[in-house]
Amino acid sequence: MIAAVVGPSGVGKDTLIEAARRVRPDLCLVRRVITRPSEAGGEDFEGVTPAAFAAMRVAGRFALDWQAHGLSYGIPRDQLAGPGPVIFNGSRAALPQAVARLPGLRVILITAPAALLTARLAARGREDAADIAARLERAGFAMPPGIAHLTILNDTTPEEGARRLLDALQPDRVAR
Repeated sequence: MIAAVVGPSGVGKDTLIEAARRVRPDLCLVRRVITRPSEAGGEDFEGVTPAAFAAMRVAGRFALDWQAHGLSYGIPRDQLAGPGPVIFNGSRAALPQAVARLPGLRVILITAPAALLTARLAARGREDAADIAARLERAGFAMPPGIAHLTILNDTTPEEGARRLLDALQPDRVAR
């Protein structure tokens, strides 16, 4: 099973994925490729230049790629065949492409109240006030029509959020 975890910046996608992996070490996390310096912090990712990203894209290294917030993001094709369930931090805007390229993809939308998003974005210290405002404006981006998904509210502890994420990964859960 491959699962895409999506939602607005600051909602806690990476935090919940990491907390879920502490409980379920068999979850295989895809290490994204991003056109941002590796030392920028946040998730564990491969930071590359825009030229290196473009070359990787042309070489067919990505199963999925998209642009957001002035950056390019890629999901390496070779990381999708893990020995256990595979999970990646995705993009709501890229979901139509993801569903078309990854049959059976499970989509999990993480949400949180606006005030909590604001506080989380400010606390991580990667964006200035204008960037935070732009990310908050995008937080209301609707899921693309026709994309079946499960929704998780991340408004409490990381442990509770991870429990909700793990529940959404269960095979018997039906996406709507």
